Amino acid sequence: MAYFTAGDKPEEFIALAWVLEEGSRRFYSEIPALVDDDEVKRLFQRLTTAEEHHKAALVRLYRTFSGQEPGQDFPGSVVDISPIDDVMEGGMRVSEALEWVKDKSFEAVFELAIALETNAFDLYIRMSRNMKDDKSRQVFDQLSREEKKHLELLAGLFEKKY
Repeated sequence: MAYFTAGDKPEEFIALAWVLEEGSRRFYSEIPALVDDDEVKRLFQRLTTAEEHHKAALVRLYRTFSGQEPGQDFPGSVVDISPIDDVMEGGMRVSEALEWVKDKSFEAVFELAIALETNAFDLYIRMSRNMKDDKSRQVFDQLSREEKKHLELLAGLFEKKY
């Protein structure tokens, strides 16, 4: 939740969430190159696409709440992203996560992805509960529902494979 303490308005929360979604997209997009299993590759490609959809949904929410188009430098035009531009959902640095997965079993990589999605789901639920206005709550409610779907996808394939 530390990343969201910098935000006061729905637009700022949206921008911060966009940064975390982009971090997760970057992480998930690298995983298929590390595995041989086609089903696992497809899942992580699907998660990559889902994160892209989340970012697009956040941009739409930004338009709705701000009444403005996000600039070319969104989300940096809304919040200072320099301290968190390498962070993904779950609060882990993308660069550290990608380095960590290089020498791990794919079971461990799956467990990490599930932990990251669980943390994101929990974060977005807590953020929703802590928001004072309905618009901000809507943003985090939508994100938590999406993270729950990711968890279900990951858990389903994990149970099937391991």
